[in-house]
Amino acid sequence: MSDDLAAWLRLTLVPGIGGETQRKLLAAFGLPSAIFAAGRLAVRSVAGDRADALFDFAAGEAVDRGLAWAAEDSHHIVTLADPDYPPALLGIADPPVLLYVRGDPALLSRPSLAIVGSRNATPQGRRTAADFARTLAEAGLAIVSGLALGIDAAAHRGALDAGGATIAVIGTGADRLYPARNRDLALEIAGHGAIVSEFPLGTPAVAHNFPRRNRIISGLARGVLVIEAAPESGSLITARLAGEQGREVFAIPGSIHSPLARGCHRLIRDGAKLVETARDVLEELGQAAPAAHPVAAAATPSDPPLLAALGHAPCSFDELVERTGMAPENLLAALLELELAGRLALLPGNRYQRLD
Repeated sequence: MSDDLAAWLRLTLVPGIGGETQRKLLAAFGLPSAIFAAGRLAVRSVAGDRADALFDFAAGEAVDRGLAWAAEDSHHIVTLADPDYPPALLGIADPPVLLYVRGDPALLSRPSLAIVGSRNATPQGRRTAADFARTLAEAGLAIVSGLALGIDAAAHRGALDAGGATIAVIGTGADRLYPARNRDLALEIAGHGAIVSEFPLGTPAVAHNFPRRNRIISGLARGVLVIEAAPESGSLITARLAGEQGREVFAIPGSIHSPLARGCHRLIRDGAKLVETARDVLEELGQAAPAAHPVAAAATPSDPPLLAALGHAPCSFDELVERTGMAPENLLAALLELELAGRLALLPGNRYQRLD
């Protein structure tokens, strides 16, 4: 088995031999060991001059490193020929030839939903992502995201808090945890879910790798839910890839005044399904909703007048003074009380947003 895995690693570690060429060679010769046994001339008939790189590159040290990594507890390298390879990825246009997995590779074959969005998410956006992930995980869906700050991290956290499964698809080597601020979260995911990368061990955080990993996020999932995205957000790349892969695309609308709502509104205009509750997603996917929690089913108290005046869009302090007619010092005290109670948040620019 180690000899076979060594050949898979050797095939994927050669610079300049991308996934398309790797798959052509596998289609022509079968397993990687057969590719190398066929010899340079035979391989050149399929790969052209790239065959020279395949046979000349000294991959021994990198292969040994990969084998040693895979020998550690909870570390796995899953190849296209492996029965644990996720079936959902086999149907996309460019499936990765192998995946480095920290955690449980069986989770990659579970029914799942991807949740993605802005790294610079609002408090409301992060709470929405966590709440949706929690409910969807309780309904049996694994939550897939990209381990980024903001919406991604909140979605992973929501799934974990529900005792559900979550999968982080990363744009670095599986031995590197990026961003550093999410290190503890990543370790928790590795212990209770799975961290997945197609990139060789040691691969640093390089900008062009992150859009590439997005096809795996969407490819693993039955659909992609976008929560807060600017017009040029990488989340829109994931949504576009989902559409190309035949996955469902969902988006949560926001305030017309919020830049982070514009990407979601564009998706909705282009045909994404508008979502207001997790039940909307579950019904579209034909997934049973979890039973309502007693707390969720209980009657909620009416909003304080200040929250009613604030509404659901960010609002400046001066606007609130006009809306409420309160003295500024009294308004500040009331806002602080609601902030400490977790019912609103202070945003950059001295704006306030409700969180419930």
